[in-house]
Amino acid sequence: MSGPDVALELDCRDLPCPMPVIELARHLGDVEVGELLAVVAHDPAAAVDVPAWCRMKAQDYVGEDLADDGAPRYVVRRLG
Repeated sequence: MSGPDVALELDCRDLPCPMPVIELARHLGDVEVGELLAVVAHDPAAAVDVPAWCRMKAQDYVGEDLADDGAPRYVVRRLG
């Protein structure tokens, strides 16, 4: 994995929509303001849902990269 270092990575590979975003919301408070949290999910809707959730909740969507196994990984910076 060559992307940004994250404080917490959520394994949502086997979870259907909308569970990856629900897990993101549940665990955002587990990282400090300014730290990165990543959601690893095979759910194709996560590519749209995670950035949209970040806009709605005033968080920073850093972008998408790949987990070690090649699964999509969506990276979020906690702003507050």
